[in-house]
Amino acid sequence: METQTTSLKKIALNYGVLLALLSIALQVISYVLDVHIDRPWWLTVLQLLISVSVIVYGIKAFKTENSGFLTLSQALKAGLAISLVAGIIAVIFNFIFMNYIDPDFIQKTLDFSREQMLEKNPDMTQEQIDMAMSMSAKFMSPWIMSAFAIIATLFFGFIISLFAGLIMKKNPPQQL
Repeated sequence: METQTTSLKKIALNYGVLLALLSIALQVISYVLDVHIDRPWWLTVLQLLISVSVIVYGIKAFKTENSGFLTLSQALKAGLAISLVAGIIAVIFNFIFMNYIDPDFIQKTLDFSREQMLEKNPDMTQEQIDMAMSMSAKFMSPWIMSAFAIIATLFFGFIISLFAGLIMKKNPPQQL
């Protein structure tokens, strides 16, 4: 039982760091291409593919280290642990990104949201726009953004792990 815990920690750290580094690289690429505010669809798809690939390979590595056996709960633990490590590293990077690399990120995002709102709802009053922007600004605080990032990372990690666990599941033989 001790080897499973050690194996899970090692898998979570290795694959969590890998997922975080790939996600950070993708964010840097989007920043360099100047598409980090208005994220194109291909960027979202690429991020999803990276997440699915790393979490699935992490679960597969855990199964391999566990003599080829994997229960659904082990798959969920491994996937969520990978996601948590990646989420924490991503939150730290985003803090650095928003404070040092692109300190105007929040204002640019709010400006972009205002433009999108006016485009999609040209008959909105100035009062409605101001109220919506005020709510958006509240959700753009670093603490709230960090909390949502961790929750979203864990949610998608859970979904990916659930499907991967159901597909790769192989219960160990029952001992009498």
